[in-house]
Amino acid sequence: MKYIISIIKPHRLEEVRTALSAIGVEGMTVSEVKGHGRQKGHTEIYRGAEYEVSYLPKIKIELALEDKIAAKAVETITEAGRTGQIGDGKIFVLDLDGAVRIRTGESGEEAL
Repeated sequence: MKYIISIIKPHRLEEVRTALSAIGVEGMTVSEVKGHGRQKGHTEIYRGAEYEVSYLPKIKIELALEDKIAAKAVETITEAGRTGQIGDGKIFVLDLDGAVRIRTGESGEEAL
């Protein structure tokens, strides 16, 4: 099993969700987060005062998947989340040792 964490631009969420659904990914956790990488933030003007915005809004998507679909999910997120601009995001893939469905007690891939 794999645990996939992806950080994408907020306006790409619906495209990524639709693309993942099309390949059979049924569940995901989505969080609104803030961060910066190579973008380094930007400057904004509010009520006449200029200030630095260091952390930009991003979307964090977390998936727990079977090994057989994990590579396809990474490819799908990459294609659907890409704009070609700096700040498109990152994808992290980790090994997942186990999972348990609380309601039924199922474990391993059956819990996914």
